[in-house]
Amino acid sequence: MSHLDFVSPDTRTLKLSAGLHLDGGHRLETVEIAYRSWGSLSEARDNAVMVCHALTGSADVDQWWSGILGPGKALDPTRDFVVATNVLGGCYGTTGPSSPLPGNREPLGPAFPSLTIRDQVRAQAEALKGLGVRSLRLVVGGSMGGMHALEWAAMEPLPVEGVCAIGAPARHYPWAVGLADTQRRAIRSDPAWKGGRYALDSPPSGGLAVARMIAMCTYRSPDSFDLRFRRDRHSEGHFQVESYLRYQGEKLGARFDANTYLALTEAMDTHDLARDRGPLAGVLADLRPRVQVVGIRSDVLYPPHEVEELAEGIPGSDLAWIESPHGHDAFLIEQDQVRDTLRRFREQNLRRAGRCA
Repeated sequence: MSHLDFVSPDTRTLKLSAGLHLDGGHRLETVEIAYRSWGSLSEARDNAVMVCHALTGSADVDQWWSGILGPGKALDPTRDFVVATNVLGGCYGTTGPSSPLPGNREPLGPAFPSLTIRDQVRAQAEALKGLGVRSLRLVVGGSMGGMHALEWAAMEPLPVEGVCAIGAPARHYPWAVGLADTQRRAIRSDPAWKGGRYALDSPPSGGLAVARMIAMCTYRSPDSFDLRFRRDRHSEGHFQVESYLRYQGEKLGARFDANTYLALTEAMDTHDLARDRGPLAGVLADLRPRVQVVGIRSDVLYPPHEVEELAEGIPGSDLAWIESPHGHDAFLIEQDQVRDTLRRFREQNLRRAGRCA
């Protein structure tokens, strides 16, 4: 089964007519952006909400944030034009390592150029312009999506009223970079990984599965694992936590592209709001959109002190916490808390803008 088999039938594709220049000096002549949308763009073209997905996510917000998207919810298609794109470098319909070489059915694979978070935000903005969007009420995302949201605040490729960054720091610190490199090494050390691709006679899951297992240990927390698994064993003798991690690894290996995993984790390592902009304190102080920062108390991937640094550096920002034992993935698990925080932030922005809630 190909990762493209997991693309929703509701996904549409938009081609960027001008291509895209990348931070690394490369130019993508052909760029296709897979996207989904809910609701209608207003006559003034100013009611758009951009939702940015996490590392192995997709544009299918209705699948992974169903508690937040829908009539009467924080992202309400009866008033909002909600848009999500599969990120540049992704494997669910947007141009990336799994895209075919020009005039060839072989995927680009390792020939796909390196990306930055800023490259991905530029691609998102160009897609929104292609859809007719003139300004955004909100950009929101968690984890890698939170990095995109923060870059939206810094870059403002379109006018943005509010930004909500969940479980994301101002920059990728050494702890996160080291964990990401360990996962990449798991892929590249797989004996079936030859020349930047899996051997044709090998299932493309071994090294990628191990990378996912490592990642899952950082997406949850010690308390989360203790609550769920304790020291219970299966009848075969192995621990339940081992079975869980192996299952998660194999599941991702069946639906995701390994070169995409490499490209996106390397893009996350570029995340630094201060890169080429001066001291971080000055960059944060100069952000113009209102920013809602959301941290997760039990997050071991992006610990609370990194989120506090971000919030404290942004004048007038709001800081909220997700209370959960489940670690980084709480932004996907504790959707009621995310919904309530997002709703409060949006109501505050409505009042400041003089519009009715």
